[in-house]
Amino acid sequence: MVNQSSPMGFLLLGFSEHPALERTLFVVVFTSYLLTLVGNTLIILLSVLYPRLHSPMYFFLSDLSFLDLCFTTSCVPQMLVNLWGPKKTISFLGCCVQLFIFLSLGITECILLTVMAFDRYVAVCQPLHYATIIHPRLCWQLASVAWVMSLVQSIVQTPPTLHLPFCPHQQIDDFLCEVSSLIQLSCGDTPYNEIQLAVSSVIVVVPLSLILASYGAIAQAVLRINSATAWRKAFGTCSSHLTVVTLFYSSVIAVYLQPKNPYAQGRGKFFGLFYAVGTPSLNPLIYTLRNKEIKRALRRLLRKERDSRESWRAA
Repeated sequence: MVNQSSPMGFLLLGFSEHPALERTLFVVVFTSYLLTLVGNTLIILLSVLYPRLHSPMYFFLSDLSFLDLCFTTSCVPQMLVNLWGPKKTISFLGCCVQLFIFLSLGITECILLTVMAFDRYVAVCQPLHYATIIHPRLCWQLASVAWVMSLVQSIVQTPPTLHLPFCPHQQIDDFLCEVSSLIQLSCGDTPYNEIQLAVSSVIVVVPLSLILASYGAIAQAVLRINSATAWRKAFGTCSSHLTVVTLFYSSVIAVYLQPKNPYAQGRGKFFGLFYAVGTPSLNPLIYTLRNKEIKRALRRLLRKERDSRESWRAA
């Protein structure tokens, strides 16, 4: 039997097979979400308030922070509700919105990380021409391309996925609405949807190839210099971005490129949880712990806040 009409909602099974684990996951997810909100909002504020951070690197970093805020907010509140109580449903409209945002922002992050790799390549390999090449207009154009391309991809892929003939049980064996889970829920033929999913995988692989090519060129340039100072400077310039890229693509590969068996599917949920919750909360920490400019701006902000409190008390 196939449900030909749009369902009222879906049941997100998530980690319901491990009820004792759900409360622990609730605390972990809630803590990570708070860190994501505070850390990424702080990076955006610092990038706007302090002139020393008005550079392409921090422009793209604040764009990434805004993306992470949107990404986690699209799925974490629903996830927390499902982890806390017995009610694990999501409305059809809520699933539509979550799927659209999840697709769009996932592709945006792939492209944005590629743009940031290009920025690091120019900074290391062509430092004298950096200001000429990476000018503000180009920054806005590259960021716009990332958001528009991902929006188009999401518009193309979301409707066919949501128009699948879903099985009557309407149980999604995942903690959010995403393409592969909804395809598995379908009781009809899905070759067109699987082709779309394969195309999306290619869209993910191409940015990764460009990132690797950028860092290959950076490594060649640094090796030619053969200087310990150049090595340290290049590492300081690229290490944070390279760490974020490694975390992001490792989790994506672990979720989507795994064998189709129950054990791998259960393990994929934890990797998916890290992809949706862990990486957005770690990104601000990675960039702030090794970035002197952001730490300096943060100290100035805290000092200004302390001085304002002291003046208020004195008054």
